[in-house]
Amino acid sequence: MRPKIGVFDFTGCEGCELQILNLEDEILDLLKLVEPVNWREAMSERGDDYQIALVEGAITTPHEIERLKSIREKAQILVALGACAHLGGINCLKNHFDQADVVRQVYGEGARYFETIPARPLSAVVKVDYAIPGCPIDKREFLEVIKALLIGKKPPLPSYAVCVECKLADNPCVFDQGMTCLGPVTRAGCGAICPSYGNRCEGCRGLVEEPNLNGYRAVLTERGLTTEDVLAQFRLFEGCLEVAKS
Repeated sequence: MRPKIGVFDFTGCEGCELQILNLEDEILDLLKLVEPVNWREAMSERGDDYQIALVEGAITTPHEIERLKSIREKAQILVALGACAHLGGINCLKNHFDQADVVRQVYGEGARYFETIPARPLSAVVKVDYAIPGCPIDKREFLEVIKALLIGKKPPLPSYAVCVECKLADNPCVFDQGMTCLGPVTRAGCGAICPSYGNRCEGCRGLVEEPNLNGYRAVLTERGLTTEDVLAQFRLFEGCLEVAKS
């Protein structure tokens, strides 16, 4: 019998779910291994008898907290899908502003109808068993994680930095091009896609294990950045991360 999965979305763009659909031909092979029973973006049926929950998006309202807890109670395994679910993502940028003002800016006169709380990753509310990082996720990595779960193995994630993938791709270092980059402290697995196209790594996959943040901050400071500038480098995707200023 195929394990049943549910795919759920909270506050986010749903781009990670689209990456699953973008598997195209491979999704047919995936459906031979698992049975989706709840996936708003791909099916109209709704079922609550899933064993694996794939959850996208950050938590930004009281209602979302209760809904996530309900999903966690039903699922044997819960996987955070993408940067918003894994890290809080760009939603956490609002945490640096007055929450009432944020709601007014977004909803205007209708602000009183909406509750909001500081954004947070899934792990701030419930136990998360595994995470698939990225913004959006890498669809090949998604397949590898699902295969690992189905055979009872811990899903493999790279433990080295994006800089390794840049070197393997023979990319010129973006620091040498006058930019800053989070690649030295960010988990690899994306194939260094941003630097490969002339952009800097913005850290959407989260920090590598035991990152040397103080050393990295010193590197940025040498390039004329203030402490606030350094903190801003992390806030785009890791607004929930507390980076010491001293």
